[in-house]
Order: sequence, then structure tokens, then C-alpha cells
Amino acid sequence: MGTGHAHVLHRPGTSPVHRLPPEVKIVAMVVFTVAVVATPREAFWAFGGYALLVAGVAALARIGPGWLLTRSLIELPFVLFAFALPFLAAGDRVDVFGLALSVEGMYGAWNIIAKGTLGVLASLLLAATTTVRDLIVGLDRLRCPQILTQIATFMLRYLDVLVGEARRMRVARISRGDDPRFLWQVRGFAAGVGALFLRAFERGERVYLAMLSRGYTGRMPVVWSGAGAATAGQWLVAATVPVLAAGIAATAVVLT
Repeated sequence: MGTGHAHVLHRPGTSPVHRLPPEVKIVAMVVFTVAVVATPREAFWAFGGYALLVAGVAALARIGPGWLLTRSLIELPFVLFAFALPFLAAGDRVDVFGLALSVEGMYGAWNIIAKGTLGVLASLLLAATTTVRDLIVGLDRLRCPQILTQIATFMLRYLDVLVGEARRMRVARISRGDDPRFLWQVRGFAAGVGALFLRAFERGERVYLAMLSRGYTGRMPVVWSGAGAATAGQWLVAATVPVLAAGIAATAVVLT
């Protein structure tokens, strides 16, 4: 996959977090997320500790809080659902500003918001400091199944191609008098989606036949211009955050 296919979430930089090999960042993010999920919801102080760890990594990576907060709005539907839980859940209720709210629902809302937000922020930090190409390389080094990494590679490689094809089809429709703003033009839109699917399928068949003719045997060659696999020192450096998170989770479990 060419270097021109960069993800919109990636923030180029030269920080220590950017320079870490992708596989260590993937493992660190997964372990951190598992520690957050395993923390009892009643341990409010533990989530404050996780937030400090996220803030420290963001500062080290030079990722501003405004950028993180803006992109984290993707979890807004889950937050709205969480706010409804205190009103919908059953169980004991308490009076808060004249509203009878479920205690279990409030705990559930806090659990969703706290853990969901920390998970989203950790994922955003990984995406901001690692290119999509490097993420796939990291997954390959972690022995992720080849079929998954190849599907992701082709999907990302040809996403721009399909978007460009859809844009050209839309321009062609408009030039012929179609106006997609009106509801009665939905039939033309559906026909365009079907045509785009057929073109994508035919293109995929041609690409696959071309790969076979060039010696494809089921495994894509890995070509990466960055450093080699992670060293023991880099693994130790990257383990700082997940080890601290695991310690916080273990302490929270014992004290709760």
C-alpha cells in the first residue's frame, strides 16, 4: 500500500510515541483497554488514574486535547444511551434534583461513559501516532491471521479508488439532469450504488487474476521503510502505561 494512503486520524510527528514500533503500541493499547474494562465501576479513583495516563501519553505524543475531544464525539450515541439508563433501569431509586433516578442505572451510565471514553481516547492516540500501513505491519508481526491483514490492506488501498469512482458517477448523474436532493431520485441513487458494487467486484477479479499471474501464493510481501521489529528496550518502554494500568485495576479489584 502506497504511502499516499494516509488515514485522516494520523497526525505526523517525531515524538517518542510516534517512533515506537507499531506492534508494541498495539499491545499496549489492548492491555490498557482490558485493564480499564476489568476495573469495578465503583472504583471512581481508578478511572481518574487512567485519565492521567492517557493525558500523559497525549502530552508526550504532542496530541492536543481539543483534537482528541473533537474526534471522541463518535461515541456520542452511546453517551446518550447511557444518560437514559438512570430513568429506564429498575431497582432502588434516589431523588436527584427532584428526579427519581435508578441507582443501578446511574452506575451503569457511569460505567459506559467512563470505560467507553477511555477506550476511544486510547484508540485515537494509537491512530494519531501510527499510520494505517504501519498498523497492518504491526498486526502482521503479532501473527495476526494473514487473511485479515490482506483484507484490511486491499480495503484501505482501494478505498480511495472507490470513492473517486463514486464521485465521477455522481457528476455524470448530475450532468444528465439528476438531482440527488429530491426523494424521488432515490431510484437513481440505488442504481448507482448497484453499478458501483458491480464495478468494484469486476475490478477485484481483475486485480486478483493479475496477482496470480505475478506469482501470488496467498501471502503478501511485507515492505516497510521504517525500523525493524521492536527491541527489548522498546517493549519495556511501551509496557510502562499498560503495567501501571494493570496495577491500578488490580488495586481497584482488591479494594472494592
